[in-house]
Amino acid sequence: MSDPNTRLTKQVGEPSPLTDGLYLGIDPGLARTGYALLERSKSGPVLIEAGVIRSTTKLSLAERVHEIGDGMRELFDEFRPQVMAIEQVFSLVRNPKSALLMAHARGVILFMAADRGVPVVHFTATQVKRMLTGSGRAPKAQIQHAVKRELGLKQILEPNDVADASAIALCLYHNVRFAA
Repeated sequence: MSDPNTRLTKQVGEPSPLTDGLYLGIDPGLARTGYALLERSKSGPVLIEAGVIRSTTKLSLAERVHEIGDGMRELFDEFRPQVMAIEQVFSLVRNPKSALLMAHARGVILFMAADRGVPVVHFTATQVKRMLTGSGRAPKAQIQHAVKRELGLKQILEPNDVADASAIALCLYHNVRFAA
């Protein structure tokens, strides 16, 4: 990605040989879209890269969506994931505007996945929590610790968008196997 502030890179050890493709997890948002790329190894999931695609808050909605699309294009072109998972839009009666803004980000992300021929799996926040902790009502801290433990990290991923994208990628990793 051309802007060095656009992507936060986290490398975890030496990547194991790729056995069946990259799993891309996406936590969509208009201000920040978190992403995480995992690969399968004999010892379990390996985090290849994780970061945030940011949009410029001073720009118009169309320009912000375009920035997210550009970031996604660069991710797809650089890493060529085999499959992608994305969080479903949820709507809270108290704050429907958040759901609408997330829907704009999801739209361009789904467009880019379809444009690159990448299959998409959708998970609700409750499904992600249940898959990683056994409880659909797990607090964010419990999810972050589950991600840290499962990926063998020394510390919790930051910001939350990266941790959430990693959780989504882990759910995808445990639910999708590619043909060898």
